[in-house]
Amino acid sequence: MMERSAPSQMAAEIGEIPHAVERLLSGGDTIRAAARAAAALDPRVIATVARGSSDHAATYLKYAAELTLGLPVASIGPSVASIYGARLKLDRAVAISVSQSGQSPDIVEMARSARAGGALTIAVTNNAGSPLAQASERTIDIAAGPELSVAATKTYVTSVVALLGLVAEWTGDAGLAAAIHALPGRLAAAAALDWPEVRQALQGAPSVFTLGRGPAYAVACEAALKFKEISQLHAESYSSAEVLHGPVSIVGEGFPVLAFAARDAAEGAVTDIADQIAAKGARVFVTSDRAAAASRLPFVATGHPLTDPLALIVSFYAMVERFAREAGIDPDKPRHLRKVTETR
Repeated sequence: MMERSAPSQMAAEIGEIPHAVERLLSGGDTIRAAARAAAALDPRVIATVARGSSDHAATYLKYAAELTLGLPVASIGPSVASIYGARLKLDRAVAISVSQSGQSPDIVEMARSARAGGALTIAVTNNAGSPLAQASERTIDIAAGPELSVAATKTYVTSVVALLGLVAEWTGDAGLAAAIHALPGRLAAAAALDWPEVRQALQGAPSVFTLGRGPAYAVACEAALKFKEISQLHAESYSSAEVLHGPVSIVGEGFPVLAFAARDAAEGAVTDIADQIAAKGARVFVTSDRAAAASRLPFVATGHPLTDPLALIVSFYAMVERFAREAGIDPDKPRHLRKVTETR
């Protein structure tokens, strides 16, 4: 077991997130070029191809695009092409593949297949020379720099920022663009929050629920993955609209629940569910000042509903990294995992 006070590579990379975002935003030509190409196509659908944390970034895009562009967003399983060899009809579609390494054969094959099916293909990756970039018509380099910790943190955040930048350029949304460019300072403030009350409540817990709605549901999914990956704590993510439809049955006295609420139209709904579950005896935390029964967590507002969840996930990263170290787990060496996972 590692020393509790020992710094981790993961902690260092969480601290680098604001600088990585600033670097991405300073070289936004590829985002603008991809947005122009997408707007010129006037697509009828957006398809996403991704796995793991990258798929959670794609889920974030789903809500952002559907709320602003009015376009449906569908996630395509990479095995449709790589294992089953099926060919999809994707004319008048934009297919966006998200992969930090750009190397997984199934993601690359699905990108090739989408392009052959008539889609405008865009790669969002931390490796502009990767096979995925070569297979796609457009590439957005997320410019995160080297990420050595197995857990994706700054590549997740920069992937989301790149996708939000794509939406802002595509729609010409000046308010969203301004909020994106203000993110470095907001994310630095968010990284300083590590939610000690959550860490204390999680001690000895066998499982935890993470909840959200809209883009905040995407970060709830990412948080559940990181709980398992970093701290070996079983976690399940749900839309707060779904958790009462069955999953709440396993909630007992003191069961920990972490609800991600952004400053958006869903904040009241998420907080209401958090309060309802707290009333059942669960130990519920929510990032909202509106909670009555659930415990209120400090949060950093970003000035826009589509960027608020990014600050929440950065605070979560700081919390879960410290929670793992306090439990004697090295967050840089998750069991059974390696940095690049290649699936077919």
